[in-house]
Amino acid sequence: MSLSLNFTIEADVDRRLIVEKIYGIWKKETAEEYHQEFVKTAQPLIAGKWAKLINLGNWKTSYPEVVEIVGDHLRWCRENGMVLSVNVIENPITLNQLKRMFEHGATAKISRIAKTMQEGERILRENGF
Repeated sequence: MSLSLNFTIEADVDRRLIVEKIYGIWKKETAEEYHQEFVKTAQPLIAGKWAKLINLGNWKTSYPEVVEIVGDHLRWCRENGMVLSVNVIENPITLNQLKRMFEHGATAKISRIAKTMQEGERILRENGF
């Protein structure tokens, strides 16, 4: 498990799932650190198909350059086996920024939005995770 003041990342190998919590306002350096830690944590999963569940309830609108960096991260995820991304988010402003990240990373078709963790878990179960 990777811990930071701005995120936690945990791999559940049995479920083929990465669970994340995202906090605060992100700058370029935060997004770059996140991707580096994510790649390390995801190593046991990238040989096959996997999903991620992201709790964005405490995430704030980030600096504009973060859209491109996280978009590149999402592209890396898709190219390395991610088949589903479930994003738990309610804030419409951060949701708009997240959707721009999906577009940049070409993951809009495999990304789902949930308002609660329970709804997110239901989406995962319905898709075999």
